[in-house]
Amino acid sequence: MSTFQERERAFENKYAHDQEMVFKAVSRRNRKIGLWAAGLLGLSGEDAENYALDVIRTDFTKPGHDVVVEKLIADLGAHSDASTIQSKMNEFLSEAKAELADG
Repeated sequence: MSTFQERERAFENKYAHDQEMVFKAVSRRNRKIGLWAAGLLGLSGEDAENYALDVIRTDFTKPGHDVVVEKLIADLGAHSDASTIQSKMNEFLSEAKAELADG
């Protein structure tokens, strides 16, 4: 295998790894935001976990996090606003990335 082919394969492997890490971080973020929202809705235990899973599944319906934000706005109503949700999503994404980097 030539040096060029080796470099190309290395870049492809790195890209695949990076995409996997993004997917994992976003999934963790969605679980965290789902649990946060569940708390605002008064859910706990298994109900909170099920709500968080529903938030994770929502992200698979369309690309981008907008669909998650829309779901949370609709579900939370007066409990929160778009700005707070966006802020929490950013906070939880940072936490998720740090967790993945540590472990």
